[in-house]
Amino acid sequence: MLVSHESPISILSDSRDYNDYDYALVHLFETHPDYYNFFKHSISLDREVLLDNSIFELGESFDSDKFAEYVKELKPTYYIVPDVLEDGYQTIQQFIDFNKKHEDLPGLQIGVVQGKSYDELVECYKFMSDHADYIAISFDYSYYITTGRGKNTLERWCDGRRKFIDDLKRDGIWNNNKPHHLLGCSLAKEFSHYADDRSIRTVDTSNPVVAGIKELKYNGDLGLKEKPSIKLADLIDHEVTDTQIEHIDYNVINFKKIINRW
Repeated sequence: MLVSHESPISILSDSRDYNDYDYALVHLFETHPDYYNFFKHSISLDREVLLDNSIFELGESFDSDKFAEYVKELKPTYYIVPDVLEDGYQTIQQFIDFNKKHEDLPGLQIGVVQGKSYDELVECYKFMSDHADYIAISFDYSYYITTGRGKNTLERWCDGRRKFIDDLKRDGIWNNNKPHHLLGCSLAKEFSHYADDRSIRTVDTSNPVVAGIKELKYNGDLGLKEKPSIKLADLIDHEVTDTQIEHIDYNVINFKKIINRW
């Protein structure tokens, strides 16, 4: 598994030391030219760059036409096609419409699985398996609340995604020949379940970084029992202190232990 931990601008250059690839949130390009230039430089360094449509931060995908323009300008390694939260059918239609309108964009396309029920999620998964270069699965579907075990929402999300992926494999739906991306996390301990799964190629989570900024330290390879509520995008201008960097480095090392990379 290749991992990227989104980080504030003040430590973006340092983040190349602990990130396997660079994860860009498109809406920040509009307000932070230095943020955009970092990823442009990453491309020139032959680093992999994943361009996200910022749906998690905005509540809806970034404007499709503007997004396509940024794909043309940046030329990311791969990009997440605009999707619709928890609506598999609209996500499929949006994927079709986006490709009709914006042909021959550079980079591989990541299609996100969306839906509220297992059947809807499966239908969306099958479509992305057939049409996208890469398949992404998010950490926080409401579906997980009914299927995942745990005392609280974080634990149910954590267990729910794991169970959903296991169900796809059990039912012969999982495509081992296509790379998968796991979007975000609730609790870092979830990723130990996928440590030996070669079909899950990439993961993004700011969890070790945001926790470090809040001066929370992982409990070894168990991670945290809680999750800071603030999003990394809201900390993009934060000036990271030496103490916070120590916490971030500690958390990043232990995240690698969770996925058997240390």
